[in-house]
Amino acid sequence: MIAFRNFALRRGERLLLSNVDIALHDGAKVGVVGRNGCGKSSLFAAVMGEVEADKGDIDLPNKLRLASVAQETPSLPDAAIDFVVSGDTEVHAILEAEKKATEAEDWDGVAAAHQKLAEINGYDAEARAGRLLHGLGFRPETHRMAVSEFSGGWRVRLNLARALMQPSDLLLLDEPTNHLDLDAVLWLEQWLQKYPGMLLMISHDREFLDGLCTHTLHLNDARAKLYTGDYTSFERQRAEHLRQQQIAFEKEQTERAHLQAFIDRFKAKASKAKQAQSRVKRLAKLAGTEAVRAEREIRINFANPLKLPHSLLRLNHVDAGYKLVGNTHAGPSDHEVPEEGDHVTILKDVKFGLEAGDRIGLLGPNGAGKSTLVKTLVGELPLLSGERTAHPDLVLGYFAQHTVESLHEGQSPIDHLRDIAPGVSTQDFRDYLGRWQFPGDRAFEVIDGFSGGERARLALALIAWRKPNVLLLDEPTNHLDLEMREALAEALSDFDGAIVLVSHDRHLTGLVCDTFWRVADGKVEEFSGDLDEYAAWLRARGSNGGGEAEPKKSKEKDKEKPAANAGKVPDYTPRDKKKNKDR
Repeated sequence: MIAFRNFALRRGERLLLSNVDIALHDGAKVGVVGRNGCGKSSLFAAVMGEVEADKGDIDLPNKLRLASVAQETPSLPDAAIDFVVSGDTEVHAILEAEKKATEAEDWDGVAAAHQKLAEINGYDAEARAGRLLHGLGFRPETHRMAVSEFSGGWRVRLNLARALMQPSDLLLLDEPTNHLDLDAVLWLEQWLQKYPGMLLMISHDREFLDGLCTHTLHLNDARAKLYTGDYTSFERQRAEHLRQQQIAFEKEQTERAHLQAFIDRFKAKASKAKQAQSRVKRLAKLAGTEAVRAEREIRINFANPLKLPHSLLRLNHVDAGYKLVGNTHAGPSDHEVPEEGDHVTILKDVKFGLEAGDRIGLLGPNGAGKSTLVKTLVGELPLLSGERTAHPDLVLGYFAQHTVESLHEGQSPIDHLRDIAPGVSTQDFRDYLGRWQFPGDRAFEVIDGFSGGERARLALALIAWRKPNVLLLDEPTNHLDLEMREALAEALSDFDGAIVLVSHDRHLTGLVCDTFWRVADGKVEEFSGDLDEYAAWLRARGSNGGGEAEPKKSKEKDKEKPAANAGKVPDYTPRDKKKNKDR
């Protein structure tokens, strides 16, 4: 399907990839991994023909159908479902021809369009688009809303649905789980498992990679190496490869020292001249095995809270929600439509408390009220009824879904710290930011050029500066790479205060959280199971009801009925669940 031949790629003066010779075969599902900045997205751009190789070639089949997720969505008046249907360009072209023929009263043209739709099974296009939207978390009443009415995160989902709608032989996905909640991630994982073409995917969600990938392409030090297996298998293989490389290096260094010692000792002695010369030749032929260069380990930490009372925060018989301002797609889907100014109740009679050492993961279907509960705990949403009790020494650290976007353009990391801690010395700020991987002059650079991962890391650093005793984290891993996610998991595991976590990253949730609370049907209640049992609960509930939009395979198979298990989510088996030794 794809062959890279002596491929090299640069970004400006920087060499991203060199001497890449790899063949990827039809049907493979390949996870592309590596640290931020190693060239993953640039590799995708080269495959799509958006950038040219600096050396070598990429061989692609003729008439390859390639689909990818657009990075931006214009503010369109089109209905969401029509926008998604347009991803199937063949169907969309016929529908447009039918529309023009109808307007011109060209009934022969209308009939011809209907005939073409029947031939390609295009009449089910809107149903397929609706199932894609439903699986990605859009409620039925939002399908006819204009694209322009959706926020940025929801437009990302629309772009993803449009890419999945497009019949393709090669699907490129760059961080597809960003802006998705756990339910949508589980649905997407199952959809992609059935995708018949080749999948190239950049992701920092290791459970998602493990659930999908047949191969892992690792980019590091301008090189690319293809491993067979999922991400966990790649980690094992790479660790063994590095171990063997270090053994070979040490063995070679010992032989080099022995040969050099003989040469130095006997090169001037006539009787040993031939032996010395043979050792010179042997020395020149040694392979030159490289020593293993350890990658810089990323470590972060949340400092111990200044005070840590036992009972920190409590909601007693709380009704939580918001006042409706203008039209919104975030409201409930009851038959009675609320009007502007009405109070919309999302959660009723909530009894929820936080004590020192609690590590709680919030689970629940999309739109059920997880973020509403977090905002109510923070105090961002006023109570509709009931009581919120906070300890006088409560210090909240709140990471919201919009936190990264709320950083100030034109300011540096040090400027952001000065805003929250005036009077602290610049050197103290520099020392602190260095521990969060903003060393030296990076602390003074304006954030305008920062990547999403760097911005998320800065947002977490600002939260940690306050030394909170409660962390409320709503999707903190968007934009974080795998190494940073591991560092965050370790830092949260060592944190002495209480944690409430909402995350689609099952690996992080499994490592950090000791207990789970389920937010569903207007209620907040403790969930006694683990993430595997939550996935089973979703299946039993029919959370993704309405069927799954099967990937379109070929015209011969278009008329097949959906599988009996369509719309179900896969089992999840937590890996390496970390136990908190202190509790």
